[in-house]
Amino acid sequence: MDYVFGVETGLDTNARKNRSGVLMSKLVAKKFDSAGLAYRTEVASTTLDGLQSLGADRKVFDFVITTKKNTYLIEVNFYSGGGSKLNEVARAYTDLSAKLDNLPAYEFVWITDGRGWYQAKNKLEEAYYHIPHVYNLSSLPGFIEQVKEDL
Repeated sequence: MDYVFGVETGLDTNARKNRSGVLMSKLVAKKFDSAGLAYRTEVASTTLDGLQSLGADRKVFDFVITTKKNTYLIEVNFYSGGGSKLNEVARAYTDLSAKLDNLPAYEFVWITDGRGWYQAKNKLEEAYYHIPHVYNLSSLPGFIEQVKEDL
């Protein structure tokens, strides 16, 4: 009985962890919809031309918005609590952004928010200086306006 309870608890914890990320994606999609932006969701890097600079990395982007000037490859997440995950995500997205910097047709965009960043401010600040497009829910309208200008 203890084993079954432990498994059920573990599964429930995992389900709760991603719930805020799904809600954040839905909120961002709603903001894109309200602005009249056309976008694709869950786009694999293998389906996009010219992303060989990612090497063996295979990536599924949460959103992709294509304009006359750029194709924006967008990752979205929300952290309600702290932990090592935030540091690893900031590091991974900084590395990903550096790889995409060599490709003039693509721009990496990271939309993140949540109270969890209060405990990892230094990692978020470091990423902010290396990733040209980092937004939260408050600054997202500025990105949306930029995309609309690029259309």
